[in-house]
Amino acid sequence: QVQLVESGGGLVQPGGSLGLSCAASGNIFNDNFMGWFRQVPGNRRALVARISSRGGANYADSVKGRFTISRDNSKNTVYLQMNSLKPEDTAVYYCRLETSGYSYWGQGTQVTVSS
Repeated sequence: QVQLVESGGGLVQPGGSLGLSCAASGNIFNDNFMGWFRQVPGNRRALVARISSRGGANYADSVKGRFTISRDNSKNTVYLQMNSLKPEDTAVYYCRLETSGYSYWGQGTQVTVSS
C-alpha cells in the first residue's frame, strides 16, 4: 500500500515563507500526480497545486506566483515552496498522490500565517 508522510508545517508571519515536503512510498506507478490540498474547518479540501511525474504543474489561482510545486521522482517526494504567505493561506495542508485511478492522502500538516 501507499504511504505519504508530510513535514514542514508551522507558524509564519504574513509575507513570510514556508516549505512543505511529502515523501511517498509503496506501489507507485510511473505515471502519477502528486499535489497539495488545503482545508480549513467546515470547508472541503481544495487544490493548491498539482504536479505530474513529468513535471507539468497546475496551481490554484489564489497561489499562483507565490507558491511553487516541485518533485523528485527518484524519491517520490513532492515539495511546496510557499512565499508571500497570507493569513488566508492558513489551513491544514494535505499531500495527495494519484496513481492507477486511486488517491492517497498524507496525514496533514498545519500551516498558520499570523502576525
